[in-house]
Amino acid sequence: MKLSIMKLFINSGSPFARKVRIVVREKGLMDQVEEVFVVPVESPSDLVRANPLSQIPALIVDGTCWTDSSLIAHWLDALGAEPRLLPEGEAVWPVRRLEVLGAGLLEMTVKMVLENRRPESERSPFWLKRWEDNLLRGFAVAETACPAAEVFDLGSLTLGLAATYADFRYPQIDWRRVAPRVAALQAQLEKRQSFIDTYPK
Repeated sequence: MKLSIMKLFINSGSPFARKVRIVVREKGLMDQVEEVFVVPVESPSDLVRANPLSQIPALIVDGTCWTDSSLIAHWLDALGAEPRLLPEGEAVWPVRRLEVLGAGLLEMTVKMVLENRRPESERSPFWLKRWEDNLLRGFAVAETACPAAEVFDLGSLTLGLAATYADFRYPQIDWRRVAPRVAALQAQLEKRQSFIDTYPK
């Protein structure tokens, strides 16, 4: 498929953008993608045209706008070089289930980050505690579904991202206590060049 240069809106701190950036690198698409750094909270006009919700990642391909990190990752996976990160047939479902769980862990952490950016007097201790509890329960469930450390697909990728983002934002949360296999997977993934190149800042 012959495409013009794709424009990918990112931020170096976003784990959802990081997911797509890793897929771009793993699928050999760097020469076809221009990464554009934006600050979503400022609602820059280029980003809003790509995604009216002013969220990243957002991808523009020949005038068509793609949003949602999983949707973009799946599309790029089909476009880029083999091997596929999302298997076909019945094998797809365990990978997708793990991918969705990893995305949920990311969502809990992002909610905590946003809540903690509010003035201290406006923060909700109830919700912060609830989201942290959700995060630890989620990691405990992920431990039971965690693949071997050498497995690399969109499920393991997303789970590894969630682990690193939790460390990046809340190193005091001891999720490793309930998920040592996830920690081993994370350590292996973070050795890949695509992960090194996109480590959050």
